[in-house]
Order: sequence, then structure tokens, then C-alpha cells
Amino acid sequence: MRSFSSTVEHFIDRRKHVATNAGGIVIAVIVDTLDDIGRRYGPQWADTVMQSLALIVQSSVRRGDLVARLATNELGIFLPGATLENARDIGTRIRTGVSAATFSADGAALSVAIRLGGISFDGPADFNQLRQLADQMAFERGDESDDIPISALPAA
Repeated sequence: MRSFSSTVEHFIDRRKHVATNAGGIVIAVIVDTLDDIGRRYGPQWADTVMQSLALIVQSSVRRGDLVARLATNELGIFLPGATLENARDIGTRIRTGVSAATFSADGAALSVAIRLGGISFDGPADFNQLRQLADQMAFERGDESDDIPISALPAA
């Protein structure tokens, strides 16, 4: 996670110094059912689910976007310079990919439920604050729906 946050903050700082758009969108992908999978089938199956989700997410983003595992049950996505429409398209692709995928452990089908939430920002921002706000959006309004809730970081 440290590498991911450092990369995001470096991007913001670099853009700030060359007077170009330092903004973008950070999306949190939270797997609601991961603890249940880990308890029922073991941590190796939960880890396999997260690796599969990372591949789905990676195939859903644009070239130059960053994807990283931020916690046991969370992936983070940084979309530099993205619009709300870009982020919503990516969210739709992620949801479509997850619903089309077959997850199983020891021959039993697994139910994988995700939450998506995001935060957009236009200038310098602290990664931990961005992550916290994206997580908050995912937990408050990011359950299975067609849209991805995205709030805007207030200007400093």
C-alpha cells in the first residue's frame, strides 16, 4: 500500500509543479464477502478471490491507471485526470466483470459481493484522506447498484 500511496502523491506533486491538472479520482473496491469466504474455505481461497478481482479490475481500467491491494478486502484504483464519466464507465466494467466471473472453492460456488465508492479531486490532496473518503462512499452508498457513488473533495 505504501508504494501505491507514494505513487499517487508523487503524481499529484509532479503535476502541481508543472502547472498541469493534478486531479483525478480514487476508487475503493471493497469485497463484502471476503471474511465469510476466508472463514469457510480458508485464507488461501480468500486470497485467490482477491487476485482474481485484481485481474478483473486491472482489465477494466485505462492505460496509466493504477490498481493496488490496499487491505485484506480492498483494492484501490487511481484514475489520474479522469472525469466522472470515465470513473462510472470503469465502475460499470468492474461490476459487469465480477458478475460474469465464476468464483469457486473446493467445487462450491462462492458469492462475491463488492462495494464501489470514489472521490474526485482537482489539486493537491493527501492520499490517506482520499482513501478514507472513497471508503466512506463505498460503505455508505456503494452496494450493488448500476452507478458508482463519487463525491468531490472540497477545494482547499
